[in-house]
Amino acid sequence: MTRVAVLGAGSWGTTLADLLARKGEEVRLWAYEPEVVEAINAGHENPLFLPGCPLDPRLAACADARDAVKDAGVVVSVAPSHAVRAVLGRVAGSLPRGTLVVSATKGLEVDSLAPMSSVIAETLPGARVAALSGPSFAREVYDSQPTAVVAAAADERTAQAVQRLFATPTFRVYSHGDVIGVELAGALKNVIAVAAGILEGLGLGDNPRAALLTRGLAEITRLGLALGAEALTFAGLAGMGDLILTACGRQSRNRALGVAVAQGTSFEEYRASHRTVAEGANASRAGAALGARTGVELPITAQVCDVLFRGKPAREGVAELMGRELKSEQWR
Repeated sequence: MTRVAVLGAGSWGTTLADLLARKGEEVRLWAYEPEVVEAINAGHENPLFLPGCPLDPRLAACADARDAVKDAGVVVSVAPSHAVRAVLGRVAGSLPRGTLVVSATKGLEVDSLAPMSSVIAETLPGARVAALSGPSFAREVYDSQPTAVVAAAADERTAQAVQRLFATPTFRVYSHGDVIGVELAGALKNVIAVAAGILEGLGLGDNPRAALLTRGLAEITRLGLALGAEALTFAGLAGMGDLILTACGRQSRNRALGVAVAQGTSFEEYRASHRTVAEGANASRAGAALGARTGVELPITAQVCDVLFRGKPAREGVAELMGRELKSEQWR
């Protein structure tokens, strides 16, 4: 049995905590909201973020992150990307060197442009860091629908330890060595999913969506290669697999954000009326800034950022993408 602390009780954090508890691990789940802590401990349910889903009664919730990580051999970080540094800062003095910390957050830090593995390494020096990512809607994982993801780490033994910890008969985990590629793919596919929602909200059809997904994956790959990632990562579960799910799936928060914005809701209005976070919004800002810093052209990411944060009409953004200078897709 492994003692595991899960930091973040949104739908994904709660689902992962429940999965591990059902495997027989000793799991403590930290929640920011006191009402979530009370509901999980008293009624074994998270009515705010995973309503209607009974949780394993062995799963314990904590209001203090330091209580959650006490004596934990593994810490799973599932806070929203903008909060990860602050949340981990609460426990920085409570974890011994060598503790395995698994990032299950798909995002980039806007101020530093850092992936979550870098935020963890800076906040928790000496931790062994891994990333868990791939096409995985929380509710379908909770319902034990067959799902495949990747556990990425610089060290193979670390990746395999995460693989063994999370794997179940319906949750298949592949080990992976390309941490930056897996994290970039997981963050920036959310931006393309917002763009897919924008197309849908504008009433556009299948041709535009196919073009968007293909060219979106191309620009994510370009940035990844510039930052030292491996090309094949973006054709795998963390790249193409997660992109297809998030851009096309009806449960996608990022797709829903794009639909709403295209239909006239401002991003500020949308954010004010939704408790859950659509990571694609901040990822569009961070991705556009990363592209500028590295000299990599990210036209779709830049347009999504302009629509969300600068008030550009969605239809104008589509027209600008289609009106760009003609180029070759591939030439030998």
